[in-house]
Amino acid sequence: MAALLEVKGLKAFYGQTQSLYDVGFEIETGGITTLLGANGAGKTTTLRAICNMVRREGLIRFDGKDIKNLPTEEVVRLRIAHVPEGRGTFTTLTVDENLRIAAYTRKDKAAVNRELERVFSYFPRLQERVQQQAGTLSGGEQQMLAIARALMLGPRLMLLDEPSFGLAPLIVVEIFRILRRINEEEKVSILLVEQNAALALDLADHAYVLETGHVVMSGPSAVVKNDENIRKSYLGY
Repeated sequence: MAALLEVKGLKAFYGQTQSLYDVGFEIETGGITTLLGANGAGKTTTLRAICNMVRREGLIRFDGKDIKNLPTEEVVRLRIAHVPEGRGTFTTLTVDENLRIAAYTRKDKAAVNRELERVFSYFPRLQERVQQQAGTLSGGEQQMLAIARALMLGPRLMLLDEPSFGLAPLIVVEIFRILRRINEEEKVSILLVEQNAALALDLADHAYVLETGHVVMSGPSAVVKNDENIRKSYLGY
């Protein structure tokens, strides 16, 4: 299957400090890829680099088009949705307002309403709280809202940064189940950064392992999961 996102020789910098060194990977159309690694390995920076939120060098090609020089807002218009760590919801706005803001570039109001119905089919809990202020939602509900906002863009690719962070295990299982549904039913490709390596490898079909800004291992998730070093370092057995 053709690559939807192709990254080659990616370098990223915070000021004069280099964070990524010749990182390369691909995401297949309709695929789920996970980036694994310890804190500080460069996973979040990789997502930011794709969206042009940090200084970067190298090739970033989306659907055959070089996007390295596109500003962040143009990357979003290509239907690349970024769900950052910490969720980034507008806490003083309602659930409904958060979702409608995400669709501000879409002029067809009827289509936006249909999109809302589709989003609520994945997240019925948000429909129950549609007029509730986002800041009063539980952590799990705020994470659901962050993913739902990304869906309002009608994304072809979702970049997810630590969706399980700080959440109860049962909520995490529910969110990952929904992500699987979104991938299968909407054919949305996913690039997942996740500290819970076991969950990430179960969800993804391909994995890359980062250490200090370098890709040190890659392959099908089942192969990576069975690697002895990965098991000891990330899976705890």
